[in-house]
Amino acid sequence: MITKRSKSVARKKRHAHVRRTITGTPERPRLNVFRSSKHIYAQLIDDVNGVTLASASTLDSEVAADATKKDAAKAVGELVAKRAIENGHKVVVFDRGGYVYHGRVATLADAAREAGLQF
Repeated sequence: MITKRSKSVARKKRHAHVRRTITGTPERPRLNVFRSSKHIYAQLIDDVNGVTLASASTLDSEVAADATKKDAAKAVGELVAKRAIENGHKVVVFDRGGYVYHGRVATLADAAREAGLQF
């Protein structure tokens, strides 16, 4: 009998592979994305010091609660970019968290780029 690995286990394996090569520094932090079935979260992380520099999610009050998932992801991307630029971070490394660069993840990334982040 062939057993199939679950999607979440496969995603975690892909993310671990990416994390071996991508690290965030104080000058160029890592923009990490986590996506659940209802919400999407984005963080700017300095891996050298182990500090979260800025974050945004669909749970924030600035993001409309009645928006569609893609619209909410766009709002989170704009919000995390605004908070990052306020903290003096314009250049980041994008970490898609093992997710496919499609849908909400791509929308968040494009919105962050349009708001001024470079990656």
